[in-house]
Amino acid sequence: MEIKLILSGLNCANCANKIETKVNKINGIENASLNFSTTVLTVEINKEEEKNNIVNEIKSIVKKLEPHVKVIEKSDNKDIKVNKSECTSSCCANSHEHESNNEEHHGHTHEFKENNGFLGYAKDNLLLIIGTIVYIIALAYKSNENLLSFILFGASYLIIGGEVILNAIKNIIRGEIFDENFLMSIATIGAFFIGEYPEAVAVMLFYQIGEVFQGYAVNKSRKSISSLMNIRADHANVLRDDKEIRVSPEDVSIGEFIIVKPGERVPLDGTILEGTSFIDTSALTGESVPREVTTGNEILSGSINNNGVLKVKVDKEYGESTVARILELVENASNKKAPTEKFITKFAKVYTPIVVAIAVLVAIIPPIIIKDATFSEWIYKALSILVVSCPCALVVSIPLGFFSGIGAASKKGILVKGGNYLEALRDSEIVVFDKTGTLTKGIFEVTEINSINMSKEELLEITAMGESLSNHPIAMSIANAYGKEVNKDEIKDYKEISGHGIEVTIRENDVLLGNSKLMKSNNIDYNDIDSIGTIVHVAINGEYKGNIVISDEIKENVKEALTELKEVGIKKTIMLTGDNKNVADKVAMDIGIDEVYSELLPGDKVSKIEEILNKKTSKGKVLFVGDGINDAPVLARADIGVAMGGIGSDAAIEAADVVLMKDKIEEISEAIRVSRRTNMILWQNIIFSLGVKIIVMLLVILGLTNMWAAVFADVGVTLIAVLNSMRIIR
Repeated sequence: MEIKLILSGLNCANCANKIETKVNKINGIENASLNFSTTVLTVEINKEEEKNNIVNEIKSIVKKLEPHVKVIEKSDNKDIKVNKSECTSSCCANSHEHESNNEEHHGHTHEFKENNGFLGYAKDNLLLIIGTIVYIIALAYKSNENLLSFILFGASYLIIGGEVILNAIKNIIRGEIFDENFLMSIATIGAFFIGEYPEAVAVMLFYQIGEVFQGYAVNKSRKSISSLMNIRADHANVLRDDKEIRVSPEDVSIGEFIIVKPGERVPLDGTILEGTSFIDTSALTGESVPREVTTGNEILSGSINNNGVLKVKVDKEYGESTVARILELVENASNKKAPTEKFITKFAKVYTPIVVAIAVLVAIIPPIIIKDATFSEWIYKALSILVVSCPCALVVSIPLGFFSGIGAASKKGILVKGGNYLEALRDSEIVVFDKTGTLTKGIFEVTEINSINMSKEELLEITAMGESLSNHPIAMSIANAYGKEVNKDEIKDYKEISGHGIEVTIRENDVLLGNSKLMKSNNIDYNDIDSIGTIVHVAINGEYKGNIVISDEIKENVKEALTELKEVGIKKTIMLTGDNKNVADKVAMDIGIDEVYSELLPGDKVSKIEEILNKKTSKGKVLFVGDGINDAPVLARADIGVAMGGIGSDAAIEAADVVLMKDKIEEISEAIRVSRRTNMILWQNIIFSLGVKIIVMLLVILGLTNMWAAVFADVGVTLIAVLNSMRIIR
């Protein structure tokens, strides 16, 4: 069973990692993953009856680590409404951009009666403002021997930094020592003890100001990401008892009728019964051109009705609708953490204790071994190093960066199921394609009927009867060409032979329908014709009666898309198909595929993918691109499975790691670009953050800078890294 909990007010990424680690240790939990970007904790438990105990234990852990954070169980059916007076979320304290009365945020809804504006800022940061005023007065009366000066500096310090010190003490009691509260408290209290009163207060003041801006930037970035996913309709106009009622989309049942008015977002998947309109599907596919829909067409939730009034019959309940599946997919994507993100989490656990140890050595050793060195001078340097050491810049910006990358990809109609897959796309080296439905349209038409000793009509009739029990696209095309009803009572002993064709008894005659392998295995002489297409050979009572040729059309822009893949660094493109060699070679030559393997059984494709995986470089990744229906085993076996299922294809969304909503292979290049852009910005953050911290530490030790630069190396660098991560979305 899966539980989802919203941790309202969680703005500390380091604390998020601690919560995730402790929750994973609870008995009965299979896996727990905390998505810092959405503040959603996803927990997999073994037994449903243990749910209440586990939730209570999680609440206890959160309360100990982050007392101000509220744990709210996320409902699958309804949004959770939280009144402003009940909401302790720091995002509400920092962002102050509640312009509507019903703003959805972090999975719950805040209902605000008024805008906070400047007064809101002042109220939320009242202690900081008062402390700053007292600090300015203290500077005016500054004197090292004046008791009033000491009292004023002490008062301003406690007003500004009291909460930080209190949190540090609480965390020490809980055994959580090396966090930013502890580091800032030790550094500034130490500065006070060595007589650096103005600097001690200034460092705490700028740290607190930095925290306000950092919180604002984090929430701004969360808001930017969530705005990309703003594809859910707020209501549905449902017809009940001949009246139009506005209800939540979750309250509408399958088979009910809804009205979608111009400008409204479609709330549920359905079939249009009345009306014609143009719909905007850009939120689902990234496709900017509206498409026309009319009576009988399917319409998907999340799209926007541009002009006409539409009456729609609901085909899926909200939980199974396209918009719900996409939102769940993107929300869950950050639960699958990339190697870089996992590395940063582990790095942060050892980095801070190491830096604290260095600070202790800096405080003690130089005054002992260097002539004329004073303890006060080197303790000051050690305290400055403590200020620098907080790893917040990395711990905050990296998960936000990956989530921004996933959001940016989804904006282009590319659904990436996790940060691990987004990072892996960067190293794409070989792209393997299925043919039918991927490189070709998968729309088959009968182009030739070659009969022997019987009429073409009779050959088509027998073939259509034999194929009538199959759902394969080729069977459907033969049925369409025949165009008549088939008497299924005349069909007996139907047997489908994988990779070969069909054995069936029709009107007491033994009929074989299939490829050349089927003819060979039954020792039937057949005509090997030179037509481009899939050839269905027909034998009746052991005698060859001819063949039917079915052709498929290559998709538009496939050749250009393959060229673009080479431009983004793909070394080799390969096609795997069960089709005959002539067809496969011709298609490969026409579009520019490097290698082709044809006449493969489903099991052969998996074996072939394993061969290809063995040939790649150690760092390189193999992508398999298929339609997501018949290729599930191959999609699973490749490093990254990419489904061409298009919008609404359940099988594609389930089977693959990446889903291309536009159903166009040119999106693979774009997915690789988004991945590389994301990784480039994340490594900019890593190098910049660590680089600045190391440089400032060295400058502090050499006496070339002071604690002020150390504050910038902490909160300033974090702010810049978060803002840099936001660039990914744009």
